[in-house]
Amino acid sequence: MVTELRLSAFGPHRSAVFPLGPLTLFAGPSGSGKSQALAAYEALAVLASGATLEEAFPDPRARIPDRAVPDAQRRRGFRLGCTVDGPAGPVRLDLAVQAEPTLRIVGERLSQDGQILLATALRDPGRRSVQAAWLTGGAIGVTRAPLPDDRLGTALLPLRVAGSTAGQRKVLTAAEQVVVALRAVFPCDPRPDRMRAAVPPGEGRLLGDCTNLADVLRRTRSECGTRHAMLAQAARTGCAGPVEGLGVRTPAGGGPVAAVLDRGPGRPATELARLGAGELRFLALALVLLTGPGVLAMDPAAELLSARQALTVLADGFDRGLDPRQNAELLRLALLSCGRGHIRLVAAVGEATATAARDLPGVAMVDLKA
Repeated sequence: MVTELRLSAFGPHRSAVFPLGPLTLFAGPSGSGKSQALAAYEALAVLASGATLEEAFPDPRARIPDRAVPDAQRRRGFRLGCTVDGPAGPVRLDLAVQAEPTLRIVGERLSQDGQILLATALRDPGRRSVQAAWLTGGAIGVTRAPLPDDRLGTALLPLRVAGSTAGQRKVLTAAEQVVVALRAVFPCDPRPDRMRAAVPPGEGRLLGDCTNLADVLRRTRSECGTRHAMLAQAARTGCAGPVEGLGVRTPAGGGPVAAVLDRGPGRPATELARLGAGELRFLALALVLLTGPGVLAMDPAAELLSARQALTVLADGFDRGLDPRQNAELLRLALLSCGRGHIRLVAAVGEATATAARDLPGVAMVDLKA
């Protein structure tokens, strides 16, 4: 699991170190860097999945530190990193990215207990590669080879290192620990404006914007009875009016699926399309907190059993559009799920939610200043 996020020079952050617990909430005024911190975490996760820099940083100039001055070659960039704890112990990953004039990695370091396991550097600006050196041990010491300058070298090591020496095996163990932890990330931002329409039945895996909520409820109702019941119980707190359960409607001849709130005997059901934006966001976030990788549209690392992976949910604007009752219920569900060890939550919240959460045991608060 990722236990520390470091933003050495990223957006408004300089020399920032954020410890991350099972439930971590970022709070602070507008412009303090809450969204930038979550964006850094998400970018590291995207890179660990094998994506390019362009995919991880679609707007790299927005990540350049405030008031950063170009050097003599007109270069500017940013630096970020994290610490991942696991069976191998704490492993550090640090990354330096050039954003201008061209987007590329200029330096990467994977280290453990002060020992550098992988280091890359941009030696020739005219080539689209970095010079990498990783620990080999024995008479050779280190192995040197070029790596692409637009991908995370740590994620490429399992394809390049044979693991035939003790040093190589140490490098592979550390790299795989980092990749496994970063790939087990689910960025979630429910979009009520896209959640109201009926959806075609599919795999029943929730998308990051939760637009296929109805199809996922169809699946959980038939396959995950206990969690579906817990979600229905949460809906009684987070949705207006009486709620007896959550159901789905499918046309007799097949077709798009619509989710409904069961209002009880003698009362017509209410389609989710008629719910308020806050109610829809609440239901989607509650579902995420009560499920796992098998129900979410994500691709965790296959090297480790899902039961041994700690899924991390990233939620910017976690409490956006929610009332105090809904916020309190989501915090309760988050504490319940995070306390079991298989779900971690890193979220940005407003001041009202932060005030309510500061006194709750099990919540790690990160208070930022503008």
